[in-house]
Amino acid sequence: MSLGGEGPSTVTAGTAKSARRVRGAISDLGPIAFVLGIVMSVLALAMIPSILVDLVAGRPDWEAFLVSAGGTGFIGITLLLMHRKAPSRPLSAREAFLMITLVWTVTAVFASVPLAFSEFGLSPADAFFESMSGLTTTGSTVLVGLDLAPPGLLLWRALLQWLGGIGIIVMGIAILPVLSVGGMQLFRIERSDLSEKVLPRAGQVASAISGVYLGLTLFCAVLYWSAGMTAFEAAAHAMTTIATGGYSTSDASIGGFGNPAIEWTAILFMILGGIPFGLYVQTLRGHPGALAGDVQVRWFLGILSGGALLLTAWVLLDGRMEGAAALRHALFTTVAVVTGTGYASTDYGQWGPFAVALLFFLMCVGGCTGSTTGGIKVFRFTVLYAVARVQMQRLLQPSGVFRALYNDRPVSDAAAISVLAFIFVFGLSFAVLATLLSLIGLDYLTAMSASLTALANVGPGLGEIIGPAGNFATLPDSAKWLLAFGMLLGRLELFTVLVLFTPAFWRA
Repeated sequence: MSLGGEGPSTVTAGTAKSARRVRGAISDLGPIAFVLGIVMSVLALAMIPSILVDLVAGRPDWEAFLVSAGGTGFIGITLLLMHRKAPSRPLSAREAFLMITLVWTVTAVFASVPLAFSEFGLSPADAFFESMSGLTTTGSTVLVGLDLAPPGLLLWRALLQWLGGIGIIVMGIAILPVLSVGGMQLFRIERSDLSEKVLPRAGQVASAISGVYLGLTLFCAVLYWSAGMTAFEAAAHAMTTIATGGYSTSDASIGGFGNPAIEWTAILFMILGGIPFGLYVQTLRGHPGALAGDVQVRWFLGILSGGALLLTAWVLLDGRMEGAAALRHALFTTVAVVTGTGYASTDYGQWGPFAVALLFFLMCVGGCTGSTTGGIKVFRFTVLYAVARVQMQRLLQPSGVFRALYNDRPVSDAAAISVLAFIFVFGLSFAVLATLLSLIGLDYLTAMSASLTALANVGPGLGEIIGPAGNFATLPDSAKWLLAFGMLLGRLELFTVLVLFTPAFWRA
């Protein structure tokens, strides 16, 4: 008998029990491997257009894309063959969290391979940063000399953002609401407007939304081409505009064209990309009031209008611009920042302290849930406002009964708590990331704006280094790895990634 502590048999039993708990937490990786196989196979196919355009242009990068596509496709097909049958059961919550994070991370790794072996010869940190920025539709870049870059690489960057855009829409509609991430349970299909006999299943919703996504992309490309872009430029910018990603074929972004028609086209489709795509489906299926009746759409348009008017007044009073140009550039900048597209029509970093401060706060807003945008999302601000309003009413009338409403429906306590928790964790993540970047050696404005632009998936930051006239190329590799993680964290709604770092996740 042991008097001083647990005996060997007790320790062994405890270890075995812990191991069983870890194995039980993720009982079967087969469904996850099956999904990864599909995603990697699609990624390999997506490299084919880049191979073809580089071959036609006579650029040697087609070899990098060919080898990358072969390797990615081989691994993807292998995973599919190892798990021939599609999952016969729904994924558990733990498996879903792990699958989402793995899909985005693994895709970014394999998408970075052709970038690393391209003419730019990017380092592993630069290549991963660029691919993660593309897939998360952030739009931050480390590349300089885009005007002379191989067309295959430019097309690949655009395709990454386009695929990432549709990926986040489907994830936000079909997966995150079921997992109740950050208040997303408000958008469960069976409880949202989408369930009102419009389209009964998530798969049908995703299919319909993909059709709308493709249609808007083609329409945007036609308008860009009509406004003066070449066919290639129009296609590339259409993909990154509707995905609210912001990658351009020029170092000067949209401003490099110096064409008001192109800028107005970008404004229109950035706004369209920030509106819930599910509402487009409802509108096309005979519900014309769906868009106007949605509270977050009204808030979204109101925020854009308010921000644009403030910036217009500022640049006019400050004498930086005149007339219609002031309104156009102010509206363009507001829309690009709020939606997280990150395009630049001019160097707004030179607009003075008020504009910089206003844009800093607009960065965290984001667009609507169910759109391609990042940020905190407008619906969380509407819920936060509703909860705060109810709290004030209760203070004034303690005996009254008040309920927070969202789209005229009661907000459950669980959803309200989830929203408040998300906003708190967003602020905490921003503070931690900014502090770590400062420790690396970044100045105050660069560290603060880089942290926010990564978490909100905006693209360019503020200041001389990473502002609209600069990029992230000169940052240390350690900062790029941190920011790539921040992009992933923000794109997957924080908790989806952070939950993997909790001991409870790995226990049954």
